[in-house]
Amino acid sequence: MGGEKTHALLLEDLIENAGGCAVVDGGFATQLEKHGASINDPLWSALCLIKDPDLIKRVHLEYLEAGADILVTSSYQATLAGFQSRGLSIEEAESLLEKSVKIAVEARDKFWVAKKRNSGHNYNGALVAASIGSYGAYLADGSEYSGNYGVKVTLEKLKDFHRRRLQVLVEAGPDLLAFETIPNKLEAQACVELLEEENIQIPSWICFSCVDGESAPSGESFKECLDVINKSNKVSAVGINCAPPHFILSLIQRFKELTDKAIVVYPNSGEIWDGTVKKWLPSKCFDDEKFVQFALKWRDAGAKLIGGCCRTTPSTVQSISKALKARKPVSNIRQIA
Repeated sequence: MGGEKTHALLLEDLIENAGGCAVVDGGFATQLEKHGASINDPLWSALCLIKDPDLIKRVHLEYLEAGADILVTSSYQATLAGFQSRGLSIEEAESLLEKSVKIAVEARDKFWVAKKRNSGHNYNGALVAASIGSYGAYLADGSEYSGNYGVKVTLEKLKDFHRRRLQVLVEAGPDLLAFETIPNKLEAQACVELLEEENIQIPSWICFSCVDGESAPSGESFKECLDVINKSNKVSAVGINCAPPHFILSLIQRFKELTDKAIVVYPNSGEIWDGTVKKWLPSKCFDDEKFVQFALKWRDAGAKLIGGCCRTTPSTVQSISKALKARKPVSNIRQIA
């Protein structure tokens, strides 16, 4: 493809072809576990890149069948440092990062070729977003939900941590980059500066975590965080992932006031992750029917990309996809009326 503008149009075209709101896939680790994968490990879902890559492809295909327009790769917790801590060489670690993208692309292409053979199919050609989890995700101590990295973690340290992973993932050929569960302004700035320094040409989104429904986990306002992102034309969308669904509507409304970028939201089921004991705690948990009711409100409030995160499943994504495609946005209904 030629030029940054052409690349950026990939995401815009997908949203338009999806009727104004595209569907992101759902909880990846959740579905791996449903198939029997044991991922209670610092590498989390990335462990399957080593142990069972075929299962990763199977889960990608399940989300495509459910109607996902965007596949997020299994690289959220896949880091060079994390793999090396398991005794892998730097070459092996980079190969696994590349594999996370290749598996998703292969699944997408296989699915799309099959669907194109069937006339009257309702599927868009899905895009692949390479997941880049926050520094806190690598630490595996829950700090992606606190933003407390300590005084020794500087802007340069965060850029150094993410740089080579970013380079390898981009070289592997995804359509998008997805920075996920970013908990503070500092890491958002690191992501933005890296995109500029590496002259990344494919679209990116940056999603924050949120534990109070109002601000970044660090306590910084989203205005502070989005002011950094708004200065970059390398970031196509901003939003929230892995926060409870009942936080999302007000956050979309707030983000609409703060940015002109597309808004992406993919919350969890409402359960709370305890990073210390490493398990999900009972809390407000929303089933597929309630999740769909939320999703329609999010779309009507202005979200352009909607999906699910932890503890959501292909069933959730299928319900979202059917609902979004069946009902026009409120704004469109008013225009027609």
